[in-house]
Amino acid sequence: MIIGIDSHKNTLTGCLIDQTLRPVETRCVPNTPQGHARLVTWAHNTATQRVAIEGSGHYGRPVALALTEADVEVVEVPPQMTSTERKRQRTRIKNDHTDALLIARVAAREQDLPSPRPGGVTEDLRLLVGYRRELVETRTRTINRLHADLTHLRGEHPNLPTNLTSTTAVTRTIRVLARSGATRAQIAKQRARTIRSLTRQIQELNHQITTLVKTTETTLTNIHGIGHLTAAEIIAQVGNTHRYPTKAKFAMANGTAPLETSSGPTIRHRLNRGGNRQLNRALHTTALTQISRPGSEGHTYYKHQLTRGKTPKEAIRNLKRHISNRVYKHLKQTPTTPHNLT
Repeated sequence: MIIGIDSHKNTLTGCLIDQTLRPVETRCVPNTPQGHARLVTWAHNTATQRVAIEGSGHYGRPVALALTEADVEVVEVPPQMTSTERKRQRTRIKNDHTDALLIARVAAREQDLPSPRPGGVTEDLRLLVGYRRELVETRTRTINRLHADLTHLRGEHPNLPTNLTSTTAVTRTIRVLARSGATRAQIAKQRARTIRSLTRQIQELNHQITTLVKTTETTLTNIHGIGHLTAAEIIAQVGNTHRYPTKAKFAMANGTAPLETSSGPTIRHRLNRGGNRQLNRALHTTALTQISRPGSEGHTYYKHQLTRGKTPKEAIRNLKRHISNRVYKHLKQTPTTPHNLT
């Protein structure tokens, strides 16, 4: 028995199907703690094997957490899969009841659906890492705009700094423009103050994230090139490690596994541009860090790939897959011997 749930702000519509994928019962409950409890009881009374939710990261998140805490298997069905399933129907009727039925059928057919993001420390890290990324992007845009302003102001103020990567340079910019009454100078000063404020917030978030990562007792930071911020990004993006039963599935999820494009006797593989790109970026940063450290295992592995005739890009891709396997082991808390790479 499988239950599919179509989640909305005020209501949750569930449809129970049997092994023949036929609807057995449909219920609509309010999206409140009381409604969540009714769905948990329904799942237990019907010996439901799996509950599939569309929107488990949004309106359906509270009920997803309630079901998970009640030891019910919960999976997320992407809206794209529900839409594809609807196109297979003779009548493409769309309402909450039919959507719940289609969600349940997708869950019955697809075995590799992801589970909802866990709560607790993992969710806190996801929120902090996401917020930090927003602040960094905002600061970068502001710095670029300030550079444009300073280009026009250097004729009048030749002692303005040209590099704004440090807080000292930003503070110096504010001091140089302090007495200028020009409109562009006033705007530049405000941009510089914004940059300085954003830098302080980012530093505070760095401290928060580092402290939180330490509470997880993760061994990811034992991998050469992975600091607390990168470890936080990996933990936040991976969520529940049980989603990846093998290192191959983990590599496919993070985009480091090449995609086969063979035909007949010709065996080919191409670059995988899919997967979680934030997770892929974390692995890419780790690979570049290892390559820049002569004597490390990652650097040695990269050089070995080059001697085998690989191009620099191909060598980096192979190293990323190698790191992905190591990260997977640490996420699964497999004991390893610390050395340059692990």
